[in-house]
Amino acid sequence: MRKTVWVAFVVLVMATVLLSACAGGGGETKQRQDPPADFANATNPFEGQADAVTEGQQLYTTNCVGCHGDDASGNGPAGASLDPKPANLQNTAKETSPAYQHWIVSEGGVAAGMSATMPAFKGALSDDDIWKIVTYLDGTYK
Repeated sequence: MRKTVWVAFVVLVMATVLLSACAGGGGETKQRQDPPADFANATNPFEGQADAVTEGQQLYTTNCVGCHGDDASGNGPAGASLDPKPANLQNTAKETSPAYQHWIVSEGGVAAGMSATMPAFKGALSDDDIWKIVTYLDGTYK
């Protein structure tokens, strides 16, 4: 009898752990973290520069449209198959600082505790190019 109770208890605990690990999934909304100090204190060197907005739009089209879409609403063709879906960057631009945006584009989603499907662009784009994308998003959607 004692062994049966012990086995039932172990099975119950394991089932609880497995079910809680599976709960949530793609519909879960994650809280934004604050960027680390080396990003939090950064300022956009291109803020308000019209030519940087234009260059940023070109960089966005080349690097971001596939997932985030032409209008930055997260509806790009490659993003349709991702879980979770790409962020709506119109909202991100309105709700976050340029320093936050720079951090996410540079370091990727994993660095911020967000989606692993958001890659880090620091190896693919220069720091100036990343700031120009931020300038485009802020200049267009803020």
